[in-house]
Amino acid sequence: MSTNPVVIHTEDVERHYRLGDEVVKALDGVTADIYEGEFLSIMGPSGSGKSTFFNMIGGLDNPTGGKIFLNGQDIAELSERELAYMRCNNMGYIFQTFNLIPVMSATENVALPLIFSGLPVEEAEERAGEVLTRVGLGDRLHHHPLELSGGQQQRVAVARALANSPRVILADEPTGNLDLKTGEEIIGLLHELKVESNVTIISATHDMKMLSHSDRVLWILDGKVDRIMERDELEIQVGTMDGEEVL
Repeated sequence: MSTNPVVIHTEDVERHYRLGDEVVKALDGVTADIYEGEFLSIMGPSGSGKSTFFNMIGGLDNPTGGKIFLNGQDIAELSERELAYMRCNNMGYIFQTFNLIPVMSATENVALPLIFSGLPVEEAEERAGEVLTRVGLGDRLHHHPLELSGGQQQRVAVARALANSPRVILADEPTGNLDLKTGEEIIGLLHELKVESNVTIISATHDMKMLSHSDRVLWILDGKVDRIMERDELEIQVGTMDGEEVL
């Protein structure tokens, strides 16, 4: 178990949906700690509650029951303005579909959250250029998304997530739309950022390649924590797994 401070703590988190007369328990009492500077992968089959839990800890959805704490703060106690500030300044988001604005250059896409946070346009674009260079796109600053490969677009998305120097990066299936080689490059890039900046990486994923870079893997099954594996256990699994039989 990590000796680093706890960044996110969830306590008996539930998320229920009503489907006609039936109540569907997408999450059914999930308690977990996520530590500063770790690479945590959240895994589970489709419909397990993995993505729901990911959205809960990212402040993108509200739990039906239980509590979620970020740096000791119960996020349910935050106003909409305070929650928006938390998302903008403490968290960076990377999505499977990149979510880049087609009519904007790479620099403009990355600068946008900085401008929303109050930084002057010139400073925001200067910072965007620095972060894009950091992720290997220093020669693509003025290219638009359709002029970039899928891997390059995901690097822009990574740069955008880093723009406000967040403490936590949430990556939702970050390799889902990428080929094998490019997916491995993006996973490696996220690992490098974790090591260099001590940023916490939380990824909801089906990609077994994440195992080789994860400090822990949290498996969700039927809305509950099925198991949590630490780094030393993962090394054994990575060395012996055959396809996806590790699950």
